[in-house]
Amino acid sequence: MSKYIFVTGGVVSGLGKGITAASMAMLIKAQGYTVDMIKFDPYFNVDSLYLSPYQHGEVFVTDDGGEGDLVLGHYERFLDQNLSENSNITSGKIYSAVIRREREGAYDGESVQVVPHITDEIKHTLYTLNRPETDVVVCEIGGVVGDIENHPYLEAIRQCRNELGKGNAMYVHVTYVPIIEMSGEHKTKPTQNSVKELQNIGIQPDMIVCRSDEALDDGAKKKLSLFCNVDRSGIIESVTTENLYQVPLKLHAQNMDGVALGKLKLEVREPKLEAWQDMNNRAEAAKANEKRLRVAIVGKYVEKVTAYQSITDALITAGLLKNEAVDITLVSSADVENDTAVLNGYDGIVIGPGFGERGFNGKLAAAKYARENDVPCLMIGMGAQAGIIEFARDVCNMTGADSQEFKSDTPYSVVCNVEPPMLKKGAFPTMITPGTYLSRIYGVQSVSERHRHRFDFSSTYEQLFLRNGLVFSAHSPTGVPEAFEIPTNKFFIGTVYNPEYRSRLLSTHPIFAEFIKVIAQ
Repeated sequence: MSKYIFVTGGVVSGLGKGITAASMAMLIKAQGYTVDMIKFDPYFNVDSLYLSPYQHGEVFVTDDGGEGDLVLGHYERFLDQNLSENSNITSGKIYSAVIRREREGAYDGESVQVVPHITDEIKHTLYTLNRPETDVVVCEIGGVVGDIENHPYLEAIRQCRNELGKGNAMYVHVTYVPIIEMSGEHKTKPTQNSVKELQNIGIQPDMIVCRSDEALDDGAKKKLSLFCNVDRSGIIESVTTENLYQVPLKLHAQNMDGVALGKLKLEVREPKLEAWQDMNNRAEAAKANEKRLRVAIVGKYVEKVTAYQSITDALITAGLLKNEAVDITLVSSADVENDTAVLNGYDGIVIGPGFGERGFNGKLAAAKYARENDVPCLMIGMGAQAGIIEFARDVCNMTGADSQEFKSDTPYSVVCNVEPPMLKKGAFPTMITPGTYLSRIYGVQSVSERHRHRFDFSSTYEQLFLRNGLVFSAHSPTGVPEAFEIPTNKFFIGTVYNPEYRSRLLSTHPIFAEFIKVIAQ
């Protein structure tokens, strides 16, 4: 029987509740237990297909084609394991399932209500993860206690404690403890009020994780323990840090994982954290390093720093593994369209993925700048589509070359629909062309890569591109081109798939590793 850890949030959103949940899961896994994760999001979108990156940051894609909140990426990178579409459940999915059952007559004419039907569906989803091979399930409840949208989830996990038994479930509440600048005093009242709201629902937290910009004094911790009815050992502080690798290590130093395992009546073991400590040391050394590798990520969602979270993490990890400090700047493709001089001084350029025509001309300009100036450039998704369209127009003299997404009657549809219009998403096999730069990067002839796109490179012009110096270096098993390169450039590679989804915090994707290696030379 699996044990459950329920993670809720209080006071304000955006505290890093997902990072806390992922850290907890990683620390328990480091002690030799098998762990799974799930997040419930209160919004009524069925999935993240149509969500704007301005709302929740990037959309993360799993092997089985699940589209979820960017927190799924944090889960996978911290745990170093693949998750599934069942790891991110929205209210849209829950309510759709209940309504579908009602239409099928599954409720025997009952009035369908939030309690018990919605809460039962939430519990049913949770219990599908209760498997013999899974020791612990960490479940994050999106939103903040007090939000009307997440109340059904709180009621459901309240019921879970009674059904699973006290030693099989525990509650972790992540809250914000502000500090008054003039007095330098931490104020615990917002957390106390948040815990009272939980208690009114019937949930008593076993642990409170206190997010703050500065370390809490012992007096504040004692006050929280007293007024929130939580053991002093269960008051854990999580101080803001720029180094992501410090988070689980600092939580472990306060015995967060030991307290959780004790509550779940599981043996506390010595965790294997050597790799995390090594990466933390590398990160600290990089912070002190005067030499910086400057990388520009060109995209249209640059106002939202998490819109390219997986790419950012992949670049930073790749740098740390090479003992290099990487400074990343998000550059608006609109600014590049106006003046490519904004790209001057960068050691490397990443042209990011996206959807829609807005900002595409800036990506074309960025690809042209990188190609003509031999600046190492990695193009992903629509960024790669921009790279090949620019090459077709400017090098192959294919005037009017475009994507069928933007111009259905283009004379040269170098980016087109190979299959009936549909979103290709999830992991698919990719065949690497022998003798290419990409084949040297991968070191194998077949890989599995995650996709999220509707349009593909056209194979119609493959020989024309080859004669002009561009090589398709990867294809699908059916022969559809999936990656290209210009061998005469130091690094000019485009992939229609998304290699960033395969990167982890302790290892990185080989394409990102090679990209950093080249710009560090």
